[in-house]
Amino acid sequence: MTVHGKVRKHVKVVSNSSKSEEEPLTRHIDVHVGNRIRERRILMGYTQQQMANLIGVTYQQAHKYERGINRISAGRLYSIASALNVPINYFFDNLQATDTAETSTRQRMCLEMARNFAQIKNEKYQDALSHLARALSQHTEDTKEKV
Repeated sequence: MTVHGKVRKHVKVVSNSSKSEEEPLTRHIDVHVGNRIRERRILMGYTQQQMANLIGVTYQQAHKYERGINRISAGRLYSIASALNVPINYFFDNLQATDTAETSTRQRMCLEMARNFAQIKNEKYQDALSHLARALSQHTEDTKEKV
């Protein structure tokens, strides 16, 4: 085996391992969105071929979207929503929420802090706040090391 073959083999292993970590959640979402597309298509009385023609893809591609096999880009999802006469959030209705309550609370706090920081007009105050945040984060790291 050549050096390039060994590198390709290594790269494939690395890329597959990172993909497998997020695959169950994204696969679940893709399947859910596909099911919602299929439900709405049937409700509207369209065949898969008619649906494919409306959104400008082949029958096979429309089938793969409905099965959740192929991912749908934002632009394509917009086209599908328009063709089926529904808002984009229709496809995500009844999707089970993930356990991200702690993350979203932290994200909200960070966004609020950034918004408040941007409203400070005095650059010296912004600089002082930046130094304070840096000092506090270093203090927290020092405390963790001692425990």
